[in-house]
Amino acid sequence: MSLRFFGLTSLVAASIVSSGFWHHASYAKNKTREKASAVATAPYEAETRLIAIYKLIGSGQAREALPLAAQLTKNFPTFQLGHLVYADLLNMQIKPIAKLGELPASLNKTANVASLAELREESMQRVKGLQDRPLAGTIPSQILGLTARNKHVIAVDASKSRLYVLENSEAGLKLVMDTYISVGKEGIGKYVQGDLKTPLGVYYLTTPVNPKLLAPLYGGGALPINYPNPFDQRLGKSGSGIWLHGTMPERYSRPVKATDGCVVMSNPDLQKLMATVAVKTTPVIIASKLQWVKPEQLTADRSKFETTLASWREAKNSGKTDRVYGFYNSDFNAYGKTLALWWPSVQQELETVRPKTFQWQEVTLLNWRPEGADKENNVMIVTYDEILPRRKQPVTKRQYWMQIGNQWKIFFEGVIASS
Repeated sequence: MSLRFFGLTSLVAASIVSSGFWHHASYAKNKTREKASAVATAPYEAETRLIAIYKLIGSGQAREALPLAAQLTKNFPTFQLGHLVYADLLNMQIKPIAKLGELPASLNKTANVASLAELREESMQRVKGLQDRPLAGTIPSQILGLTARNKHVIAVDASKSRLYVLENSEAGLKLVMDTYISVGKEGIGKYVQGDLKTPLGVYYLTTPVNPKLLAPLYGGGALPINYPNPFDQRLGKSGSGIWLHGTMPERYSRPVKATDGCVVMSNPDLQKLMATVAVKTTPVIIASKLQWVKPEQLTADRSKFETTLASWREAKNSGKTDRVYGFYNSDFNAYGKTLALWWPSVQQELETVRPKTFQWQEVTLLNWRPEGADKENNVMIVTYDEILPRRKQPVTKRQYWMQIGNQWKIFFEGVIASS
């Protein structure tokens, strides 16, 4: 006789089975009706074990799911969601339950109802992210062009509470990691210091924080991003200290909205991330909802912008300062210098190079189409190595271009590394 399981958990379990998720998940090796012992021996992480339990519940195998839940709590004692589903399964041995985390009436007044609601939301977000995974061969629409130097890209989809890592190789981009994450207590779209929101935009990892200097709250490490970037600063956004970091020792994960603005993941996932990606050269895309597209769908946008970029290069190699000047926006600002203050250094550089020419290599193109109040600003972030004729080693620079009508204008340009 199968046990009945109603309410939220039944929806979670049923949606896993009906969606076909289990058949296309990268780690799915077991069919719906396999023995619980076979599932128990699979090398699952906490989240994938949890989904295996939901799968069994959804197919009417709650009794088989019980030992898996017991093992989950043993292997991951701080995974609160695991303890909750285990308690539900124990409760189900006595009677049908109406919803995830159902409590006896005598305990309802003393229970932390808010915490239970957070766990329910976390459960649904984990399943949502794992059901609706990116199709093979698709990439986030912000990635127009990478080089061999960009070995990985990190992309965050706040709507699914999910962080993805894509590996860049000669064969193209391949999804190699995705995991549940938490964002700001007040959601996304950071504007000011202390608003408890996670920023949206295209960023880069900067220098890691020494784990010895971190409080337990941050878990095993922290990877800062360059918020506020030049586009954020242009919009008057404020704040600092936005990191990708881990969790406090007493919790395996945090609720969906639980940070002061950072992106937070479990400590095992953070350690895996830190062992995978390189700082400085790894882009970090944070979007309310990622759009996954085939790379060829981005060809037109990339080609249009590359025409403008080629014109800027041609102007710079012509040595004609008035032609070069026309590519810069009037409100240009580079590390606090206005266009009027910054321009003499460009003129001097052009004079120094003549009659030889500049060369460019390792060009990365990332596009950001802002949301909400900023949606009219289409921004291109260009990172490249510039080689001057009288210098053997390249200088790494970054530009921010904005589309104004049918034209692209540079509103930031600066050196980010030199040899």
